[in-house]
Order: sequence, then structure tokens, then C-alpha cells
Amino acid sequence: MTILYLDATAGIAGDMTVAALLDLGLPLDYLRQELGKLGLPEGSYALDEEQVQRQGMIGRHFLVHVTAEDHHHVHHHHHHRRYADILAMIADSRLSARTKELAHAIFLKLAEAEALAHQVAVDEVQFHEVGAVDSIVDIVGTAIGLEWLGVGQVYTSVVPLGGGFVETAHGRLPVPAPATAELLKGLAVHGRCGDGERVTPTGAAILAALAEPVSCMPGMKIEAIGHGAGTKDFSDCPNILRGFLGVLVGAATDVVLELSCNLDDVTPEVIGYTVQRLLQAGALDVWTTPIQMKKNRPAVMLALLCTADQQAALAEIMTTETGTLGVRMQVMERLLQERQVVERATSYGMVRYKQSDCTLKPEFDDCRRIAEEQGLPLREVQRRLLEELGDAV
Repeated sequence: MTILYLDATAGIAGDMTVAALLDLGLPLDYLRQELGKLGLPEGSYALDEEQVQRQGMIGRHFLVHVTAEDHHHVHHHHHHRRYADILAMIADSRLSARTKELAHAIFLKLAEAEALAHQVAVDEVQFHEVGAVDSIVDIVGTAIGLEWLGVGQVYTSVVPLGGGFVETAHGRLPVPAPATAELLKGLAVHGRCGDGERVTPTGAAILAALAEPVSCMPGMKIEAIGHGAGTKDFSDCPNILRGFLGVLVGAATDVVLELSCNLDDVTPEVIGYTVQRLLQAGALDVWTTPIQMKKNRPAVMLALLCTADQQAALAEIMTTETGTLGVRMQVMERLLQERQVVERATSYGMVRYKQSDCTLKPEFDDCRRIAEEQGLPLREVQRRLLEELGDAV
């Protein structure tokens, strides 16, 4: 699978993303041709690219030249576009289904963040800067580029919070602005860059909608590297977004959370019930560990693995069921072998096997079912199925 790793440690914006995709091989003429299918007013914008230097690094800069009349309208009258209108524009276009899907995903994230920041319904959201022609071009252009390059998965590094203030249609706001801050939830952030808007709402939406956050570059064979330069030239770090295009090598990586708490006054029945509830609620794994606490009390540590979007619900179950006064959390990275479930014909009927590059074993649930039906020990069923698998090979 072709993947794109975005090194956004210096920041990300919509134009930087498109510039990185152009530097990775997306032809500007093809981008112009596809954006022409969007139905924006003819002559309302023109596209260009140039090589620039940012603090010693060379990068490609993507420019959207808006017509003088439209530019005046956008920046002096805060041109508004409703979320529903933008979706209709994309849906009615002659763009491919994949490009529409990616663009919709980005705009939905933006609408949800704006709705939360301004306490309005998603359908009532009106975009200001984001609704301008250049931002629509950046978002749809990103979708076009990802499809043209054949990207199946996007990964992102940590991103900078930035600092100071930015002027918007809502007045002078702290960096990151409220909608951008909402979009950064679930992503890993850092504060190693100085002040300034290092992540724009469009850039944050692209990551929130399409990218999987990782603490380091996944194992991959690099085929191309693109450098997308931002408009501003910051003094503390090169304002460059690097895109690494290639294929996964070996195990893939993802980020999970480990939640845990220490329990010294909870009965085994309650702990067992809590474990069952956590698994039913979707925890990736749950386990208990005997520990020794203060005052020489024997106790149990209850722990689980989950994804970022499961954190709140699972922590609430841990708290309400056990009465613990606190739940610890740490972010962890794990290596995942590519795997799939295949069905094979056996003497017991069709049985599912879990297959990876180095293992092939019968699914536990199928083994348990057969053991109960045949009145056999579970270990015997597992042994026989593995023997049949060896004979078949």
C-alpha cells in the first residue's frame, strides 16, 4: 500500500500540503484541469508555483491568485460560504468519487470544529477565511493530489501549537484559534517552534480528517520526498512541510492509549464485571496485575488499551464501576503485523484462521465452538486443526 508520511513538525497549511504534493510529482496542469470541474466562477483564480527558500531549505510554494474583485470581496467583506453550499458544489462537480470523498471528509471536520467553537449546529456553519476561493482550492487540490499519487494511508508527525495572536473575521484570536484547537484534539502536538500561526485551520482539518498520528516515521521504503513551503518565513525553523511517499515495510505502526488505575478496596466480583464491561465497550485489551500498595496492602492494577476516541467512555466505566479516584493515561506506539482472517475447509467444517506473514492459527472462538459440539478438549481441537493445516500445505 502506498503511504504518505507528513513531517509537519514545523507546521502545516492547505497551500503547503498542495505544494508538497506538487513536489512529489502531481502535475500542475492536471491540478488545473481537475479543479476546473469544481464549477468555481471562470477566471476567479489562477494557479502558479515557484521554488523558494525558507531558513536554508528549498521548497515549492503553491500560489492561488484570486481576481482583484473577488480578493477585495473576500478580505474586506468577509465572504461567507455555507457548509451545505460547499458540499453541494463538490457533489455536483465532475470530480472523481474518491476526490469528492476526501474533500467532503476535510470540510466535515472543519464544519464540526467551527460548530463547536461557535456553539451552532453543523448545518448552520458559515465559513469565513475557509470559504474563500483559495482555501477551497487548497482542500480540493489536496484531495486531487492524494488520489493522483495513489495514497492509501496518510500518517502525520507531531505538529506545533504556535503562539501569539492571529487576525480573523472574528477579530484578534490567540494561536491556535478555537476551531484550530478543536481540530488538533487527538493529534500529537509540541511547542518547540516560536510564536505565529504554524498550523492553519485548513492544515489542521486535513490532518484531522485523513491522517493517523504517529510518534515517528513508520517503517517504509521511501520513493519520493516533497517539500511544501509556507508563505511566511519564520526565524526559528524552516517553514517547510515534508511529504515522504512510499510503501510500508514490515510492521505498520499506530498509536494507542493505556489507561490504568490501582484498586485496593474493590471485590474480585466487581473487578471481573468491570473487565467484562470494558471489553464489551470496545477496549482493545484489558488485564489485571497483582501489586503491593502503601501500608503493605495487596491490590490489583486494572489496565486497558484503547484508541483515542474511546478514551472518555472507557475511563468513565473504570471510574463508575470501581469508584477509583483517578485513571492514569499514557500514549503508546505499537507495531502491527499485517494480518487477515481466511476461511478453510476442515473435517469440522469451515474454520476461520488468522493469517500474518509469520503465523497461521485457527480462531479461538471457532475452536471453542467445535470443542463444545464434539465434546473434545479445547487443546485437542487446536492440535487437530493445526495438523490438518500442515497436511493441506
